[in-house]
Amino acid sequence: MPKIQNAKLLKYVKLFTSTFYLSAFTFGGGFVIVPLMKKKFVDELKWLEEDEMLNIAAIAQSSPGSVAVNAAIFVGYRIAGVGGAAVTILGTILPPFIIISIISAFYSAFRSNHIVSAVLKGMQSGIAAVIADVVTSMGGKIIKQKKWVSTISMFAAFIATWYFNINVVFIILACGLVGAVTALQDLKHTMERGEE
Repeated sequence: MPKIQNAKLLKYVKLFTSTFYLSAFTFGGGFVIVPLMKKKFVDELKWLEEDEMLNIAAIAQSSPGSVAVNAAIFVGYRIAGVGGAAVTILGTILPPFIIISIISAFYSAFRSNHIVSAVLKGMQSGIAAVIADVVTSMGGKIIKQKKWVSTISMFAAFIATWYFNINVVFIILACGLVGAVTALQDLKHTMERGEE
């Protein structure tokens, strides 16, 4: 029994330190932390499958609230239940809370500092590279699986956002509807095959 409790405690500690580290050194919001979570929890620790992480990313982005916190909740819950979700939430929200508290104390000094402005502008290119990496790795996986509905939805969502400036809320709702219809059709085909 103590070995099981120690293993669970070590898993909680690893979840907390991983999400704390990712959150502390991630600039650019939730779209940047999702690929880093994939690298940590799928590639490095092997606690999740790539398909699971892809689903978590989709749910996190379509749920209300911060994408980073939503993804942390789903990852933590999937790995270690309710306790894991609580630990990953804490690990994700503490770094921004600490950083914003420090910045607010020295706001006037940071606001006019040219070096800080230059560093933040330089980070923008790094953020763009990480987001491009997410699109190519996760989007490439969808294309390789030859799931044509998902592939067409992905390109349609991009075109709707980039060229037509359609509100993201409508795109998420439309993609959710397409996903629901596709899932129902897959379920229907599975049930029909089961009856044969």
